[in-house]
Amino acid sequence: MSEGTVLDVVRAGLWAALVLSLPILAAALISGLVIGLFQALTSIQEMTLTFVPKLAAILVVFWATMGFSARTLIELWDGTILPLIRSH
Repeated sequence: MSEGTVLDVVRAGLWAALVLSLPILAAALISGLVIGLFQALTSIQEMTLTFVPKLAAILVVFWATMGFSARTLIELWDGTILPLIRSH
């Protein structure tokens, strides 16, 4: 296996990781900003107020994007990794 092939597989894996993590990170960012704004406006500084809604938002987005995540990982496996395994 050449260096170019290894770099292509690593690049595809990193791209898949980025695509899979973006919806979850965006949900955490948006919910964190909304909660932070709410806390600043109401002067409520409760630690669980930041944790629980952010966790709920992350779980909802994770649940909603499971099909997309599975398809992305299957495409990575079938299109990039499996052909390399079969050729050797």
